[in-house]
Amino acid sequence: MKKNKLLKTLLKVVCGLLAAVIALLGCFLIFATVTTLKVQDTEAVAVIGTGAKEIKPGSTLSLLTWNVGYGALDERQDCYWDGGKGVDGESKEVVLANVAAMRDKIAALDPDILLLQEVDLDSKRSYRINELDEFAKALSTDRCANTFAKNFKAGCVPLPLYNPTGRVDAGIAVFSSFPISSATRVQLPIPFSWPMSLFNLKRCLLINRLPIEDSDKELVLINLHLEAYDDGEGKAKQFAMLMDTMQAELDKGNYVIAGGDFNQTFSTTDYAKYPKLNDWVCPVIDAAQYPDFTFRMDDAVPTCRSLYKPYAQADHSDFQYYMIDGFIVSSNVTINKLQTLDLGFKNTDHNPVVLSVTLP
Repeated sequence: MKKNKLLKTLLKVVCGLLAAVIALLGCFLIFATVTTLKVQDTEAVAVIGTGAKEIKPGSTLSLLTWNVGYGALDERQDCYWDGGKGVDGESKEVVLANVAAMRDKIAALDPDILLLQEVDLDSKRSYRINELDEFAKALSTDRCANTFAKNFKAGCVPLPLYNPTGRVDAGIAVFSSFPISSATRVQLPIPFSWPMSLFNLKRCLLINRLPIEDSDKELVLINLHLEAYDDGEGKAKQFAMLMDTMQAELDKGNYVIAGGDFNQTFSTTDYAKYPKLNDWVCPVIDAAQYPDFTFRMDDAVPTCRSLYKPYAQADHSDFQYYMIDGFIVSSNVTINKLQTLDLGFKNTDHNPVVLSVTLP
């Protein structure tokens, strides 16, 4: 009798604990659902400020794309999502120093158009620094227009369990010395189903329309950061949507430039220079399928390094490198030069890529 009574008591305790766990999990999923980024297929994006220059037929423009790694992924860091252990930046002071160093480099290069990816607004991993405001200091606000589209917002990303990523609020940004007449956030296909979609990026295109003086055509500028940690199917769907968008704009007679972090490489580059040493899915885009566009990455220097271990003091001879940052340019735009700047991944896990083009 006593044994039966004890078993019943234990069963009640176990059932109570199980019910409590289920209730807590339910509450967490409700919280995550409420706080995750809500998206529409297309959304108008506010244009802040105005550019002081005018684009004219025959203008030569300089563009810079840089994944800034939310100021936390410097040479001393690894990252849990890439096979390492790290989650947050080393400290608030270090994140601010990384952002300041990148901002100073941008100011020295002084591009006409700047495309940034992984810019945090209010995230635990970057000590809740508004990095958009920090990067804006690199450009004179009285001669610069800027737009921003969120692609990642979550009240709490629960992984890794030993140090949850926590609150994330981030996106992609464009700064332009030329006026931007309008901007649109276009939602890309999301490869993750619920509940994983609550804690992953909602990748998007940030499409900016820049008027051209004495012309009914526009420069259509697209900033992007395509899928990273999927099986490749999500990347393919997102890239197909990008190319459909670009083709539609070219068919209207517009000039079209897309730049950013593709998380894929181009067949026009010697990607074999950086052999694949891990199982991360990095497809090769066959540029020959898109004859109306030029695909450019600079294979002289890798644009990205893996975060499976810190870069500082590592043996760089067999390190995992990638070429995933670059530009796609419509056939009615002349490319003068494209170059990846070798900054040694000191302040972020990506190198900046500079492009010079002329609008005939």
